[in-house]
Amino acid sequence: MLMHYIDLAWRSFKRTPLISILMVLAVAVGIGITMTSLSVYHMMSADPIKHKSERLFHPQINTRDEGEEWNTPDNHAFQLTYKDALYLHNAPVGARKTASMITGYTVHLDSSEVKPFRSTARVTGRDFFAMFEQEFIYGGPWSLQQEKDGLKLAVIDTSLNEKLFGGIDSVGQSFYLNGDSFQVVGVTEKWELNIKYYDLNNGAFNDPERIFIPIGIIETTEIDSWGNTNGWKFEEINSYQQFLQSELFWLQFWVELNNEQEIKEYRAFLNDYLTEQGTLGRYTREKPDFALRNVREWLDYNNVVSDDNRILVGLSFLFLVVCIANILGLLLGKFLRRAPEVGVRRALGANKKHIFAQHLVEVSLLGLMGGIVGIFIAQLGLWGVRYTYGYYSDIATMDLSMLLAAPLIAIIACVIAGLYPAWLVCKTTPAIYLKTQ
Repeated sequence: MLMHYIDLAWRSFKRTPLISILMVLAVAVGIGITMTSLSVYHMMSADPIKHKSERLFHPQINTRDEGEEWNTPDNHAFQLTYKDALYLHNAPVGARKTASMITGYTVHLDSSEVKPFRSTARVTGRDFFAMFEQEFIYGGPWSLQQEKDGLKLAVIDTSLNEKLFGGIDSVGQSFYLNGDSFQVVGVTEKWELNIKYYDLNNGAFNDPERIFIPIGIIETTEIDSWGNTNGWKFEEINSYQQFLQSELFWLQFWVELNNEQEIKEYRAFLNDYLTEQGTLGRYTREKPDFALRNVREWLDYNNVVSDDNRILVGLSFLFLVVCIANILGLLLGKFLRRAPEVGVRRALGANKKHIFAQHLVEVSLLGLMGGIVGIFIAQLGLWGVRYTYGYYSDIATMDLSMLLAAPLIAIIACVIAGLYPAWLVCKTTPAIYLKTQ
């Protein structure tokens, strides 16, 4: 029966090709615009490390004086001072943990083979790679002792390895960051991230860094931060050591906690640390103040998906409603013109249920075709987003779920639009039209 209804629908399309094409295009344009905004929203709001997001936490500690607001992103409460980050990094609490910061260098081989170029780099601890699940092609991370010794080692990704060393196993090879020689200890797979969740402060949708170096070299090489540096009070800083001991916030920190007991112990650890800092006179606050958020909570706290994005999705669905309203008018005209034919079928024994089902299959087929064409329009829209806003280049795409959702949404929308016209034509009284035949 279904195939018979599909055949009838196809015959109906061929009888009124112009109206059918107009309806398909109306659905396609509505779906194209809707899926463009919905796909971007979907990629922005997706959990970047779904199977592990409940175990990765970003601690925040308040070392400001009483009356200094801090617990909003606008007050830069998402970074730590160097002394706090280093203390947490070296503390024997947490399954894995790492402080990190973004910097940058001129990269070269001190030869004419590769033209020097600028690149960002992340200064971090060895646990970073296991915590955020970076896969190694060659070698591995530096050792804990090498990190403490501040050796000039580096982990690079496969794209940089291809550019510098032609893609070979480059472990043991050296290259230059500015004027310093660094030895490669590992090469990772290219890190495909929609959201750079481990450092939302310095571009949530920027590409991950391609170079990683040990955090132990910060003091010996006086590394400059390429990220945001914020403070809450005036401090006279005349040397790099004073900068490191200042109350300026410029490092990120993550800790992996595998169960409720570890979370409880880490909260107690943060409370004790802040209590100690208060007794030392570091801040004027009556009681310790801190927060511990997992990946999902951290993304929400930083408003990665803003209200503007949600409003844009809502507006695109409203546009789809306008398109469907136009289709409703066309369907009314098309179905009511078919009333004499329906009257004859009713007289020959077709019941209302069969007539209703036939028309719903027709509008479903209309939605399917409009949804497929809409995918191509959405791809064009996403290309426009990537071309106009390079910042969104990694999220302006359609994954499999969005590709399947496009025709599904189109079919549902068309069925909703076709319910009233199909019901109306089912009310046809056969006797009226039999007299005219």
